[in-house]
Amino acid sequence: MASFRTLDDLPDDLTGKRVLVRVDLNVPMNGASVADDTRLRALLPTVLELSDKGALVLLLSHFGRPKGEVRPDMSTAQLVRPLAELTGRSVRFIEDCQGPEAARAITTMLPGNIGIMENTRFHAGEEKNDPALTRAMAELGDLYVNDAFSAAHRAHSSTEGLAHLLPAYAGRAMEAELKALERALGDPERPVAAVVGGAKVSSKLAVLGHLVDKVDHLIIGGGMANTFLAARGIDVGKSLCEHDLTGKADSIFQRAEAANCTIHLPYDVVVAKEFAPNPPSVRTCNVHEVAADEMILDVGPAAVEALGDAIKNCRTLVWNGPLGAFETPPFDEATVALAKTAAALTQGGTLVSVAGGGDTVAALNHAGVASDFSFVSTAGGAFLEWMEGRVLPGVAALSR
Repeated sequence: MASFRTLDDLPDDLTGKRVLVRVDLNVPMNGASVADDTRLRALLPTVLELSDKGALVLLLSHFGRPKGEVRPDMSTAQLVRPLAELTGRSVRFIEDCQGPEAARAITTMLPGNIGIMENTRFHAGEEKNDPALTRAMAELGDLYVNDAFSAAHRAHSSTEGLAHLLPAYAGRAMEAELKALERALGDPERPVAAVVGGAKVSSKLAVLGHLVDKVDHLIIGGGMANTFLAARGIDVGKSLCEHDLTGKADSIFQRAEAANCTIHLPYDVVVAKEFAPNPPSVRTCNVHEVAADEMILDVGPAAVEALGDAIKNCRTLVWNGPLGAFETPPFDEATVALAKTAAALTQGGTLVSVAGGGDTVAALNHAGVASDFSFVSTAGGAFLEWMEGRVLPGVAALSR
């Protein structure tokens, strides 16, 4: 990973400097209230540090998908009060993110003030990385800080374009994310294990193809494991399975063998005849004993124990996706058990554990161990593209 400038490279005194800070304010709402303020809390270290140094802190973010239209229900104005409560400071709303109106509002700000600028996606040029819009945004700032890894896979005006027009730095959240990802796959301590789960192989083919050349152990769970089992000639009954992709699964097996990467599939599974909470038909069986009218919904306890033994011999773990249908009991047991093993190893100092993706965060929170992992990324698409080995435009633009 290329080196990048951080807030440590800024002078201690930023009095009066206009700092455009790309953050992620795209939080879920429950009416007029923020339903989950995780992303707001993530930006606090950067915002408060810049404010304490006397900067005019100007927050840029998208909110929803207005597609270039001004939508009052997608205005970032509704984030002013929640952010003021979290920072304990006055936060003002700036009614645009470019142009003379925004410029006039900024001239009335004092050193250390914080402002939330209007939704960047109210301008159609934002998602097109339009040079004219990017220049108009850049005119409002002296410096640019990107603290939104979750949007770094998008080459938009506020995520990538600005970094080419202003001195650019990684914020504290971005810095932590990039350092964690470097420890996980860039220059990891070996052996390295990866847990990849999810419903469909089709959504993770690029991830699996990249990881077989990067890790020593590849643990495949979720519905996607069924496709790999089917590729091995195992009858998976009426389980979710992409039978048309068994050839792709075979090619991943071959690549893994050539790369000396061990692929782990469950050899005992939890099955049921219906997908519902605690169905009467639920049972555990060998993968070769799945009946035609049953579906695989979780990894079995013997396989989970073996997976735990595998990661005990590893120094680094990357996790994306649950092992089973964890939202529906009792099909959460494998994910919870392996997550607790990984958390205990992390806390014991023998494992660096990095996890990411929406379902993964929810699963680790469900297991009560998210805070015990070395790093948990709340980014969805950006984390997945990083696991695919793709260049993230918002990160590449920060390179020295």
